[in-house]
Amino acid sequence: MPSTTYSPYSTRYQAVSGLGYDGVVRIRVQDYYATGVLLNDGRSLLTAAHLFVDMGDGAFETEVFFETLTKNKTSVFAESFTIHPDYDDASATADLAIVHLKDSAFLDATRYSIYRKDDITDLYFTMVGYGTAGTGSTGVETTSSTPVRRMADNTIDGDIDLLNNYLSSTLAWHSQNSTQFIADFDNGSYSNDASGRLLNVSHVGIGAQEGLITPGDSGGPAFIDDKIAGIASYTASLSKDNTHPDIDDINNSSYGEIAAWQKLSYYQEWIDEQQRNGYENAPAEVQDVIKEVDENDAGTTYVYFLLQFKGTRIDPDQILSVDYATRDDTAKAGEDYIAISDTLNLYHGQTQAVIAVEIIGDNYAESDETFYLDVTNPVGGSFGDDTVMLSAIRTILNDDFIA
Repeated sequence: MPSTTYSPYSTRYQAVSGLGYDGVVRIRVQDYYATGVLLNDGRSLLTAAHLFVDMGDGAFETEVFFETLTKNKTSVFAESFTIHPDYDDASATADLAIVHLKDSAFLDATRYSIYRKDDITDLYFTMVGYGTAGTGSTGVETTSSTPVRRMADNTIDGDIDLLNNYLSSTLAWHSQNSTQFIADFDNGSYSNDASGRLLNVSHVGIGAQEGLITPGDSGGPAFIDDKIAGIASYTASLSKDNTHPDIDDINNSSYGEIAAWQKLSYYQEWIDEQQRNGYENAPAEVQDVIKEVDENDAGTTYVYFLLQFKGTRIDPDQILSVDYATRDDTAKAGEDYIAISDTLNLYHGQTQAVIAVEIIGDNYAESDETFYLDVTNPVGGSFGDDTVMLSAIRTILNDDFIA
């Protein structure tokens, strides 16, 4: 991925290890290959639901290939997958699935949070994935080549509402409003500006870094500010009356086509729910919270923080959010635990939620170590009593011999 302005083999489009995209993975679902992205729990991947449509009721095999500084396309097998309950293949609504890994991901596989802001029109984003190589002028290549993780940029033209409003009578599918965002593949020419000519959103591209998703990019992330704003779903070659912006009138990821990504701000509650449901032995009450945890010898294990909101909530029917971030004490991020910084939402009827932090296992004898979790910036409520930050501490217990 993706189809690019210039040669897809140019180094400018290579998402090599170390650039921040090492949590973008290649996924094999039986004989089909696509893309996925690692979430910040370190054990689940977000991808497209349509990968799993024809799998039937029998046993399945989902293989995940990681490409990091220490792992060169090393594969692991998934434990299970969950498809969004509202997924509809015909309209590509809720085209989301979460793949659950058997064990924690490799330590240097980047974990990502989701982008929760709803108004993203006109923002730049970066798409990353393992799709078929191609260019805007010729479309995707017809001969197979070794899959490479590539990246390109684009500008969000608007929500799927644009297609529904302007092209409803000509579309073969109708996705639910606000659930997707779209971008077209521009080459600087108005004649191939699909959004401009068909949707009254004129924008002729960002130049050499512009691109569009291709086959094999399904499930790949669209990043805004290093967070996952969307999941790649489909492309389309559109026209209306005598207006044909596609450079070759073939749906092949060439100039003048449009692509759609599932909009994660719309689906954030389901994603949060799936992650929280995957936490083993997570505390449900204050008395269940364990404040000291063994580091173990390898991989990662969870230590939990239980956030119970007892402050003032403006509207119980609206989302209440807080920001949280880990902070070093004697324990160091990257050595003893995996740093995390994100937003936690409490949805309708919720007054508490668990935050999980991965503890890094090793065989080194060392003293017990501590780190903090800070909670700030309540939106939709307040902590009360002029409190601006809540902090909690956890202890990582040494379980290796000290002479």
